[in-house]
Amino acid sequence: MPTVKVTVHFPCPVERVWQAVTDLTNTAWRSDLKRVEMLDETHFVEYTKSGYATNFTVTACEPLRRWVFIMENGNMSGLWEGVFETVERGTRIHCTETVNARHWWMRPFVPGYLKRQQRLYLDDLRKELLK
Repeated sequence: MPTVKVTVHFPCPVERVWQAVTDLTNTAWRSDLKRVEMLDETHFVEYTKSGYATNFTVTACEPLRRWVFIMENGNMSGLWEGVFETVERGTRIHCTETVNARHWWMRPFVPGYLKRQQRLYLDDLRKELLK
């Protein structure tokens, strides 16, 4: 399964970064999403601008430190982990995403897709945190 790891620094307190990342009731800053539906405390569904749904199950939540979930839709299944770290002048996040394509012909495209998605998410997050 392809895995993409990225580490990013944000010049703001870990509390602010954690709040932006984990507050699923405020996702307007995400340029790729239409909406998020909360099913319960550990399950939610993200809908892309085109309406495509991805199901998420939170498997670990250590406030201000670590957030982990599994994700699944018709094209893939996988795991995302974010590790939050207080550093000098801000917060560092270590993001790891591992995805398995459900269709063999998609597998060659997964690494590039993951990199683009992570970059878009982190760019959107940076804009949200710096406004």
